[in-house]
Amino acid sequence: MRWLPILLTCVILCPLAPSARAEGERAGAFDYYVLSLSWSPTWCALEGEARNSPQCERALGWVLHGLWPQYTRGYPSYCDSTARPPSRKETAAMADIMGTPGLAWYQWKKHGVCAGLSAQDYFALARRAYESVSRPEVLRRLEDPVTLPATVIEEAFLQANPGWEPDMLTITCQSGRIQEARLCLSKELEPVPCGQDVVKDCRLGNALLDPIR
Repeated sequence: MRWLPILLTCVILCPLAPSARAEGERAGAFDYYVLSLSWSPTWCALEGEARNSPQCERALGWVLHGLWPQYTRGYPSYCDSTARPPSRKETAAMADIMGTPGLAWYQWKKHGVCAGLSAQDYFALARRAYESVSRPEVLRRLEDPVTLPATVIEEAFLQANPGWEPDMLTITCQSGRIQEARLCLSKELEPVPCGQDVVKDCRLGNALLDPIR
């Protein structure tokens, strides 16, 4: 826990092998969910700003990347389903927590359809999962970039969510930056241990964390 006080001090004083998957599987046949939260400043720095994404014009922190059906090992995608695709109104309604309607549409097409739910029910479930997580307030108060181990972010999430255990979430990195927090949930949205292919924490000694702008 030694890094968390350093992060808190900075906030106060600063004016830092892929999973196996399938395609076309039967919808609704999976074991648990992965709730993926993306740190918006990282995505914007690496991709969003170059795309002129409207997400990067908003002061967003952890946004919902997706709620992914998962097997004990691996995950389904692009499942066979007769479910009606979401309307523009339904995807637009998710932009407040997902950043853009386009992400909501893509996540439904690749992952959501595998949940075996209607688009309306899947998005409602994804919102419930997102709102069930206490996102560390300390990270919203950063004023300058910091570099730190990913374990600091994990510790912050564990402190903000009593009852979670370290094997129930993982922090990922991309291009030397803190990228995502991924929490494993049962179908009833209770935290559960992640599969071994999911628990692959970022091992960088120091990773960049940009502040919210």
